[in-house]
Amino acid sequence: MIDIVTVGAIVAVLLVGVVVLVRRPADARRVVRWSALVITVLVAAALTPWTVDDSGAAASYLLGVPVLAATLPVLAQRIGRLTGVADVVAALVIAAWGLLLGLGIGGAFLPVAVLLVAGAVAIRAPRPSTTV
Repeated sequence: MIDIVTVGAIVAVLLVGVVVLVRRPADARRVVRWSALVITVLVAAALTPWTVDDSGAAASYLLGVPVLAATLPVLAQRIGRLTGVADVVAALVIAAWGLLLGLGIGGAFLPVAVLLVAGAVAIRAPRPSTTV
């Protein structure tokens, strides 16, 4: 089950990357942040039955930490401050949580961490023109 969800997350992240590269949306970082949140929520939802069977009540924080971390960049974007930092912090939290869980269910969240880092590093925010 975990393998199927992980492959699905990888495919979803690759599709987001292709869409951003081909379509070149005006606010690509917004697309990346929202996509990361949606993918994270879908991964958590897909893993919930298996995780509850395996871990019981602990499933709430095992799956909740990555979802909360993926929410951080979206909230930072809504506030309008420190969005790049929020992207990197969320990616680090998700990656560290994946490694902490021994790459079991946490490995399914690692593609989202890669997406957030790629969005923070590769996509440049438009700079205001200084020429009139």
